[in-house]
Amino acid sequence: MNQLRVAVIGAGSFGRHHVRVIKEMPDVELTAIVDPNIEGAHKNIEDVIGRIDAAIVATPTVTHESIATQLLESGIDVLVEKPVAQTSEGAERLARLAQKNGRILQAGHLERFNPAVTALEKALTIPLFFEVHRLSVFTPRSLDIDVVLDLMIHDLDIVLSFVGAMPEEIRAAGISVLSSKVDIANVRLAFASGCIANLTASRISADQVRKLRLFQPGEYVSLDYHRQDAVRLAIRKNEAKIGFESLAVCPAEPLALELAAFFGCVRDRGAPRVDAFQAAKALRVAESILAKIKVHADLVSNTIRSQSNFPGG
Repeated sequence: MNQLRVAVIGAGSFGRHHVRVIKEMPDVELTAIVDPNIEGAHKNIEDVIGRIDAAIVATPTVTHESIATQLLESGIDVLVEKPVAQTSEGAERLARLAQKNGRILQAGHLERFNPAVTALEKALTIPLFFEVHRLSVFTPRSLDIDVVLDLMIHDLDIVLSFVGAMPEEIRAAGISVLSSKVDIANVRLAFASGCIANLTASRISADQVRKLRLFQPGEYVSLDYHRQDAVRLAIRKNEAKIGFESLAVCPAEPLALELAAFFGCVRDRGAPRVDAFQAAKALRVAESILAKIKVHADLVSNTIRSQSNFPGG
């Protein structure tokens, strides 16, 4: 396989970035864009089937499973933006379908390709405690899904991959502020190993913050996704003071690294770094979080109603 023929399905706010990066890649041809709302683009997926080797699905989440299914059944390798499906069951169906058809199916968990995350993976020992904040200013993008699926899903995927296990206990709270979905959420995950992860995600913040702090035996690592840097703080041997050391990071655009990895898998038929089975695990945890948030929201509503019935309330 020489020149890979690729289509981008959905050229909205994020699909446009896929188009930009693919146009700059050697040995990859952007054969088609499929989007009924883009002038000059193909309107239907059927128009490109038989003309492409791989496709990027960057459409609204509700359409991910049906579009990916059609592509996989047509013998096309697929990268699906996160969340890979509306439900964990849908993600597992796609994973099994890809296996059955011998196709590559990569989930678009972009932060796995962040050079700072790659550097932290190499320094990982025994995760004991995570503190993660992902805060974003409000935009009309992705308001069809809760902030847990929109933003926190990145950090859930990374925590699960670092710990190598599913959580035993989940506590969560969240509220809707500017949309009908959950806009801010706080989560505590407890693992059988004793590891704890505290995660906060908000899409109504005044500032952009994307940070992960990891504590493991004898050291603490602070990672900034946006700056693509990671600093290790540890007690120096034979010294009663903390030493600072920057982890070796080679800055690069995560999307370009993600797409290069996907196209590499398409060429050599290797396993993607984030497959749909892994994406399904992150989705399963996200679903449990949203269920916990609903329980908390119902509790708050009941409290407000009961207190409003008090004299003077």
